[in-house]
Amino acid sequence: MEFIRDQNWLLSLGTFLPLAGVLFMLFIPKKNELLQKQIALGTALATLGVGIYTLTQFDYGKSAKLQFFASTEWIPVIKSGYTIGLDGISLPMYVLSMIITVLVMIYSWQHIPSPGNPKAFFILMLVLQVGMAGTFVAQDLILFFVFFEIVLLPMYFMIGVWGGENRQYASLKFFLYTMFGSALMLVAFLALFYKTGAQSFSIPYLIEHGGSIAKNTAIWIFAGMFVGFAVKVPMFPFHTWLPDAHTQAPTAGSVLLAAILLKLGTYGFIRIAIPILPQAALKWAPAIGILAVIGIIYGALGCLAQTDMKRLIAFSSVAHMGFVMLGISTLTATGINAALFGMVAHGLITGMLFFVAGSVKERYHTLEIKRLSGMLLQMPKMGWILGFCAMASLGLPGLAGFWGEFPAILATYSPAPGLSVELFRTLMVIAAIGTVLAAGYLLWLFQRTAFGNVSPEFAGNGNGHAHSVGAAANDEHHGTDDIHDVNIFEWLAWTPLLVAIVVFGIYPQLMFKVFDPAVTEMVKVFGK
Repeated sequence: MEFIRDQNWLLSLGTFLPLAGVLFMLFIPKKNELLQKQIALGTALATLGVGIYTLTQFDYGKSAKLQFFASTEWIPVIKSGYTIGLDGISLPMYVLSMIITVLVMIYSWQHIPSPGNPKAFFILMLVLQVGMAGTFVAQDLILFFVFFEIVLLPMYFMIGVWGGENRQYASLKFFLYTMFGSALMLVAFLALFYKTGAQSFSIPYLIEHGGSIAKNTAIWIFAGMFVGFAVKVPMFPFHTWLPDAHTQAPTAGSVLLAAILLKLGTYGFIRIAIPILPQAALKWAPAIGILAVIGIIYGALGCLAQTDMKRLIAFSSVAHMGFVMLGISTLTATGINAALFGMVAHGLITGMLFFVAGSVKERYHTLEIKRLSGMLLQMPKMGWILGFCAMASLGLPGLAGFWGEFPAILATYSPAPGLSVELFRTLMVIAAIGTVLAAGYLLWLFQRTAFGNVSPEFAGNGNGHAHSVGAAANDEHHGTDDIHDVNIFEWLAWTPLLVAIVVFGIYPQLMFKVFDPAVTEMVKVFGK
């Protein structure tokens, strides 16, 4: 495999720069809240600046090659190196993690959930950024595993400290589920290392030598990675931690979880499991496809049963990630391109839906769908933004969501050679029915919350006061009972996402041309 080593310091800077902000913040008194926020946001903006510079320096004509490649000794005892690089597959997610972090910080400027403490809240966000960026640039299995696990701790504390009423239960469930998956994944990594001659944990090296592993052994090693990544996605039946984590997490946590953290699992399949063990991937593909389609239908039916807005959006993630996994299971260039596009589109759209849900909770102190109505009368801008995001999420052509779902369904018509055409065409039909159910639950949500008359509980409070019965003490609430429309911090945080949903919906080639060369190179082994 060829590497481009120009500016090989760039990815290290983009990954670890947030730690500089963390160090600064540790020495600032807790009471100096404004300075804490300024340093955190400044660090996140500087990191994003490095990301944008990376975009300008990336050679798009060679996006199949690892660029800004750096490799140095790290833990020679176990033959693990500090090996990093970026190609067309990882570039969009790497930059998206930086963008989402900045937008979440802008939103959180006025929305630090109870019990407050912006110092700890923003420090956790910066540590989370290190883990997210590092996972997308790591080219060594041990380094990947370290970054993959770093992400766990900040999210555990975010949910456990700043979450809803059942936050302890949700954070523990999230942690234990992910740790269980990671344990099996680590065993699979060790098996890969020993079965390829115990020479290196480097991903490019393992891709070259993965074919030497006996087929039955490869299938079992793939099983370990499958569980580790499937829990993170989360795929059915490993999904049960997600609705609890999303529902209890503060808004910032929900957005980061939906926009980036769920993608670490699907990225692991595309970056590690499939290229290193292609023959095992062929054997596992039908099972992955079947579970993906069950997830699409189950997630949609789960949405229709929800009474809480945030929980409904969480179940919709199970369905949307089902489409991503369905695209991956075809082992074709079209399917994997669709999966990568779907990952970014889901990050933009579902991240936006969680932002809106957080703002609705802040104003009404409830997310019970039956208690919310008439949003278009009380908060017309917020109501229309919710409608726009619902349309994008259900896959309306012209918006980003469509290009994650439609090509994934298209790819199942003609899967990679060696896979059952009949099975995948059956999955195609079931997945297509899932898109109809998606329209059902999203339009039902929009209709119930935005249309109709204002609920009597909040009536007459367009610009006045709305007192919700039994507002929880830990609501994201700062002493004002005004039901007001979108404020300046929300506009600043949301506008880039709304614009991106339209731009990528109208011109998806912007992203496909980045992914495609690397994906085409990867699936050559399957003859597709």
